[in-house]
Amino acid sequence: MFSLSTLILTVLTCLICGGVVGAFLMFALRPQEKINRELEAQLLESEAKLRDYQHEVTQHFVDTSQLINNLTRSYRDVHEHLASSALKLGNADISRQIAQAADGKLLEQSANLDADGNYKAPTDWAPKKPGKHGILSEEFGLNDDASAEDEELILNSRA
Repeated sequence: MFSLSTLILTVLTCLICGGVVGAFLMFALRPQEKINRELEAQLLESEAKLRDYQHEVTQHFVDTSQLINNLTRSYRDVHEHLASSALKLGNADISRQIAQAADGKLLEQSANLDADGNYKAPTDWAPKKPGKHGILSEEFGLNDDASAEDEELILNSRA
């Protein structure tokens, strides 16, 4: 059949060809592996930056909340200081108004609050007399029977 030298030569040729193909595949796939490692490193870096940013945003809102609370306390302290000074130094009428404001009675009057502390609806739209239109009505102030004098004024203002 085949001689031993032919068989050895065929085996060596197949080993060399297999080694060349294996080396080619190894080098061909290796750059993709390198790209994958670089992309993974970029992903990890981006995730770390996102976590840092989220931490900074959270810290910003915590600090802002604390500053607003401090501002509110300072405002209340200034108001209390002014109220106590006005009670000591001002006349009785001013002292009574300040005391009412501290109780919220003056605020109810100025903010259109009802007795339960709820806001009252504005009543400007309501007609003042039966058969008349309220201020927010589309017909308010418009007359169907405009005089010739009014029409002349309108035409002259457009010209």
